[in-house]
Amino acid sequence: MRFFSPAVAAVVVGETVVSLTEDDVMKSPVSLCTGVTYDRSSIQKWLDNGNNTCPATMQVLQTKEFVPNHNLHRLIQIWSDSLHQRLHSPVSDSALSSDQVLRLVNRMEDDQSRADSLPRLVSFASESVENRRLLCGIDGLLPVLVDLLGNVDGGVLVEQTVRLLHLIRSEIEDKERFVKTTLKMDRNCISSLLLILRKGTVELKICSANLLEYLAIDAEAKIRIAETDGLMQELLKLINSENDTTLIESVLSCLISISMPKRIKIKLVQLGVIKSVTKLLSESNSSSSISMTEKVLKVLETASTVREGRTEIGEDSVCVAAIVQKVLKVSNTATEHAVTTLWSVCYLFRDEKAAEALTKANGLTKILLLMQSNCSAPVRQMARDLLKIFRINSKSCLSSYDTKTTHIMPC
Repeated sequence: MRFFSPAVAAVVVGETVVSLTEDDVMKSPVSLCTGVTYDRSSIQKWLDNGNNTCPATMQVLQTKEFVPNHNLHRLIQIWSDSLHQRLHSPVSDSALSSDQVLRLVNRMEDDQSRADSLPRLVSFASESVENRRLLCGIDGLLPVLVDLLGNVDGGVLVEQTVRLLHLIRSEIEDKERFVKTTLKMDRNCISSLLLILRKGTVELKICSANLLEYLAIDAEAKIRIAETDGLMQELLKLINSENDTTLIESVLSCLISISMPKRIKIKLVQLGVIKSVTKLLSESNSSSSISMTEKVLKVLETASTVREGRTEIGEDSVCVAAIVQKVLKVSNTATEHAVTTLWSVCYLFRDEKAAEALTKANGLTKILLLMQSNCSAPVRQMARDLLKIFRINSKSCLSSYDTKTTHIMPC
């Protein structure tokens, strides 16, 4: 019979009870009139069998009624939560020796041992760069991880594999060989990463997006990744639906990386990337990440290099205004991306709607101020070119320009 006295309960819950399992501990503690606490089901069975004494003291019970021990129940719940957290938290394996790590890696060849070895390797890799380099130097680990990643139905094993690959990716010496091996798997590793983007935690989605960016080393790899059914749609969905800025930045970086081939840029535009990133740009504020704004503007710059992208940007006055607003407001990098996009759409390809939107967004003021800034030579030249689309002798154009700075004239 399971029982604790109220006096012992706190000591047991605080110290000794950690060696017990949850099945050993009372589910519903109740106290008899003798002051001793028992599990409700156990003491009820004792009483139902005709006993009229306290099992611990053998005192005759004056009453068989019992009172719920709320204090002990609360302590047991605290212990149970703590036990659950320890059982599901990664084990700290920073003190593992090289031989122990090697044994863990060797055990990865055994399907039954992977569930135990993988979390320990993830914990070990998370401790230091040296640990990650040690893992990458062990023959046989990467092929096993690639094999696991290709198993779309791998569940928790695939998740742990993604965590480990994400941790060690920067320390893989032969990156090209690793990428080619991964992309040529009969079982599609990209599909596993896509599945995590759809159903994983925020942490795993970040790992997955970063791994996709890592794998996009050349045009062939970029196309292979981007043309995986549903992948780009899922990336755009994450931009629209997620609030985690780190995840959004990872997705943007991935999109930038895989969209270098022309046909991928066109597909991305057709899927609605302009509206998605324009919303991000319009809603950004002082608390927004500088790097996220830079990446949004880089996506727009990339889209502006194809006709379909330029057309959509030009027809979206909100997009043009949002781009203009970021000039000289965020960083030199953001300004360069913004000016390059405006230059491509408004000057190089002479989109009239974009030029009109640029004028309405007080673009002339921004461009003239840019000319006075310490911008780079290429940005300065693009600013000069953009000034040419304005008829600066027109009163209608200059009327929207701040009279305090009308002394600034183009070179």
